[in-house]
Amino acid sequence: MKKPYVAIVDDDSAFANYLRTFLSLRGYDTRSYSRGDEMIASVKQGDPPDIVLLDVMMPGMNGIETLRALKAAKPDLQAIMLSGREHASTIVEAVRLGAADYVVKPDDPEGLGEIALDAAIKSAIEKTRLVSEITELRRQLSDDQDRAFLFWGDSPEMKTIATVIEQVSDSDVTVLIRGESGVGKELVARAIHQRSPRRDRPFVKVNCAALPGELLESELFGHEKGAFTGAATTRVGKFEQADTGTIFLDEIGEMKAALQAKLLHVLQDAQFTKLGSNKPINVDVRVVAATNRDLEAMLQRGEFREDLYYRLKVIEVTVPPLRERRGEIAHLTGFFMDRYARRYNRQARQLSDELTGLFQSYEWPGNIRELENMIKRIVILQDEQLVVREMTRSGRPVAMPAYAAAGVGVGAPMRGPIAPPVANTDDDLDDDEAASDEADAPPAPGSRLADVAKAAALKAERAIIEDTLNSVHWNRRRAAEQLGVSYKTLLNKIKECGISRK
Repeated sequence: MKKPYVAIVDDDSAFANYLRTFLSLRGYDTRSYSRGDEMIASVKQGDPPDIVLLDVMMPGMNGIETLRALKAAKPDLQAIMLSGREHASTIVEAVRLGAADYVVKPDDPEGLGEIALDAAIKSAIEKTRLVSEITELRRQLSDDQDRAFLFWGDSPEMKTIATVIEQVSDSDVTVLIRGESGVGKELVARAIHQRSPRRDRPFVKVNCAALPGELLESELFGHEKGAFTGAATTRVGKFEQADTGTIFLDEIGEMKAALQAKLLHVLQDAQFTKLGSNKPINVDVRVVAATNRDLEAMLQRGEFREDLYYRLKVIEVTVPPLRERRGEIAHLTGFFMDRYARRYNRQARQLSDELTGLFQSYEWPGNIRELENMIKRIVILQDEQLVVREMTRSGRPVAMPAYAAAGVGVGAPMRGPIAPPVANTDDDLDDDEAASDEADAPPAPGSRLADVAKAAALKAERAIIEDTLNSVHWNRRRAAEQLGVSYKTLLNKIKECGISRK
């Protein structure tokens, strides 16, 4: 293991030699400099130490000036100031500039000064280690996000979304991300943030479904001490934490109406007040929201504010489910396999042809999150047969249209909630989708059971497709989204069932 490297900057050669001996006995590598500019030149040449012991009083460039230049060259460098005596004003200035500690030069016979210096060095080294770990974790997270984002370039379904992300990232417009649970809405939000001018500022995520309304308000906007029972201290809210950065409001459809009104005020005025306070707080925050709920249906039921809906929906991105992005499954499988093999120190496995085939035919009700968890189990347990049995037992190894359940059993749920009137944005259907009465004709006497079942299923499909199309005023893209199928599949079904606009 590499020894920590400590640089000594002191014009007193006798004291510098003493420090080198002191540090060597404790397992540190050392190097000494007699002037501050020598130390700065070494750092700029790419040879920074882990810790700097910096004398306050030096001729020419003193310790405070050297500290200021060191922090400008390498902000995360840990520097401990050394002085023959305590000067309050110097201590305050050193701390303000980012010094890790301020220690009086050890010269007492009891050795208390050496104990204090040793403790300060160990503390600074621990801070350096933590900074290095956080930097590496952020780098890995950024690499993971970039690698996942690159998959979209090979996915026809996601190319449009990738293009929108690139187009809107450099602005501060509000973005509403829609899609089923587990499709990667947070990844889209992070991609927007990472490609924006705010990339070096905070990205703060809030799950609006995780807390009841009373606690969510405190989570978002903070509270003053004594604002309510149990508020023992003042709390800084997520909006204040995200100042100059991005806040991601996940599951925005779960937010209660009263809190929606306060959020609307923040979006309009960039200002809010904490619970229990009358003092307004100004914030500069970009808002990205996500939901898997049908906000249009919630508007009609009065569960979501119309003015907030249009405030959030400046730019709308709809992420398709994994079953409509099967070209990404192989990339995502390799990506998660590599990630968790490294994280859990396991061997990366090559999936069998059987499991690869199941992955391509499975319906993926849990989308990418379900795929990720399956790969995680394979990596940890090193046994893919557990996943094979689980997928086979689920009864959903083969992809089925989401609306197929409408013709099965009694009381089957009807997909496609009523949506508000929307102008038809699609081209008219071709002549080959003219009305046909075949689907409505009853089966002839003596028909085979399979034929009767097929006719019943076709009739049920036609009924639910017609109802959904009429409810959205024949906006076929919106109907496809509500029915849980691709736009192309819906057009084929319209043609197959002989449905025409009346």
